[in-house]
Amino acid sequence: MNERVGIVAVCQTPYEGREDRYTNVELTFQTVERVLEETGLTWNKDGTGIDVTVSCNEEFLDGQLIANGPIEAVAGGHFRPAARVDNDGTFGLYLAVADILCGHYGVALLTSACKESELNQSSAQNFGFEPIFLQPIGLDNLQAAAMQQLWYMNKYGISREQCASVVVKNRGNGLKNPYVRFGAKVQLEDVLNSKMMAYPISAQEIKPLCDGACTLILATEEKARKLTPRPVWVTGIGSAYDRHSPGERDLSVSLALEEAAKRAYEMAGIDDPRKELDLVELSEFYAYQELLWSEGLGLCQRGEGGKLIDSGATQASGEIPINPSGGLLSGNPEEVAGLARIVEGVLQLRGEAGDRQIDGKVHRVLAHGTDGPCGQHHCVVILENGF
Repeated sequence: MNERVGIVAVCQTPYEGREDRYTNVELTFQTVERVLEETGLTWNKDGTGIDVTVSCNEEFLDGQLIANGPIEAVAGGHFRPAARVDNDGTFGLYLAVADILCGHYGVALLTSACKESELNQSSAQNFGFEPIFLQPIGLDNLQAAAMQQLWYMNKYGISREQCASVVVKNRGNGLKNPYVRFGAKVQLEDVLNSKMMAYPISAQEIKPLCDGACTLILATEEKARKLTPRPVWVTGIGSAYDRHSPGERDLSVSLALEEAAKRAYEMAGIDDPRKELDLVELSEFYAYQELLWSEGLGLCQRGEGGKLIDSGATQASGEIPINPSGGLLSGNPEEVAGLARIVEGVLQLRGEAGDRQIDGKVHRVLAHGTDGPCGQHHCVVILENGF
């Protein structure tokens, strides 16, 4: 990428199990207020302030129509340019970066909030499936994921123990992250013996429900350098969809993720991601997905995700740390999930990740977001520091 977009400020709320004290709007306001204080930016229309607001939320998950309206009122969208992405936060970043690179705007505020605790997730997810044959049988993301995990395990000989190891690793990492809901020291047997939700996925292998918000400010390279002495650059980004119906795909591979990663790597000039990335923040709604998504990102060959975690390479102290933040399994809300991965990547690049900061200098991070059943849609973002 000849021009660069810089991330100049980030903020996230703690991710609570049920946040009754605040609405989505109030959660958003908390993070918006912090990034405005950090940068000194306002809503000026003369080119010296924030030019556009991008919000990421999903009406079915929020349980209301035009869910972005109240949020944009506290995020600078009132009587100003604003856009909503009905998807994971990484896709909002994609739009904001594209708008800046195209010269439409110089500074963008990107925000996402979600209160998963207020809605029946299975009912909301059902609307994402094909309406004639799949919605009537009550299919949701958990049931679809269970089918994908079985297909993946049977094709490549992946074991339940290897999938459960992701929970042990990520929730252990989450103990060092004060923002997540469920950092914990768990044993492999605890995971395997927890309540079976949809075979072979047990209760502890599922991302917990939680509420929270994230906000970022992005800017052109020129403005980013004026706004902060330590900008984090978006040097690569890629997105791809797969077929809508899970039954039309080979669920043992992730073609959309492979394509999204290819585009991001080409833009960032990455030839060997396992050697050239310092860490990966990956969206794993279910434990097995970390193994499958690792393959899609080219961190190992197809079918070798189990061997990758067995090797210890993905531990926080390993060759290619995955989710030193604790990941989604420790607790981030849907829609906010990918944006939280970006926030964690920025903190690592700035050396501001606290107890979860990995050893050694961090120069390049991959952040990943996904949406849709069985990883229908993926976005891959490459972040680098410039200081």
